[in-house]
Amino acid sequence: MRIATRGSALALAQAHTVAALLGGEHEVVVVSTAGDRGDDGAPTDKARWVTDIEAALRSGDADLAVHSAKDVPIDIDADLELAGTTAREDARDALVLPPEWGLGATSLDDLPHGARVGTSSIRRRAQLAALRPDLELVVVRGNVDTRLRKLADGAADALVLAVAGLRRLDRGDAVEAVLDELVPAPGQGALVLQTRAGESERVAAIVDGGALRALLAERACARELGGSCDTPLGAHVGADGVLRAWIGLPDGSEWMSADGDDAAAQLNAAGAADLLRRAAEMA
Repeated sequence: MRIATRGSALALAQAHTVAALLGGEHEVVVVSTAGDRGDDGAPTDKARWVTDIEAALRSGDADLAVHSAKDVPIDIDADLELAGTTAREDARDALVLPPEWGLGATSLDDLPHGARVGTSSIRRRAQLAALRPDLELVVVRGNVDTRLRKLADGAADALVLAVAGLRRLDRGDAVEAVLDELVPAPGQGALVLQTRAGESERVAAIVDGGALRALLAERACARELGGSCDTPLGAHVGADGVLRAWIGLPDGSEWMSADGDDAAAQLNAAGAADLLRRAAEMA
């Protein structure tokens, strides 16, 4: 099969992992997306990372697409199919510190007062601000290697990155602590296998049923809440099988969370729509 993916180091590592799981010979097709190119007029939501790859499926230039699940819009066109996901990597967020700190940090509580913490994620920024209002949150963008280099150059005192991305790039040694305090983004740590409609059987052998059920539950929660790229929202099914959801304002000044299969319904009953509307306006 021809496997379509973005051209970043992480995306390529993920595509080659899927190819290895499938076995045999497969071709990895690199697709430049609107998000990668920074096109004027490109979609501002998650679609900018996947639309061009989906076009390759439609045109027949590719047979399978591999996406980071958290980049895939909640609604997928009917001519395409979310065929499954492979075994999920650790979905949690990681605290990354410069080697010279040597703090042996195990949680956010170990960071000194006023520490500068770098992240470009609105979800992470909101949760960090809610947990530690004293922290100075700075925007650090780029791929994993770029962000680690910026950390070494002093752009921040610490970074918060996805455990999964670090491990898939063989940078798991950079994980200082795993942050159970933060609720991951829906689908974080999971890879979406996308095919043309009716062709999901081509990858059925490598689909992890448990990971797929968790992914679908998280995506359903996000859909019911009506979140967007401009709203801080976390939804994650933990190892205990319990769905945990979190929403808040970008500055962390207001937030709410709920656990259980009806987490989205609990939050909606508590006024989630108003909170998310204000979050989008603030963003």
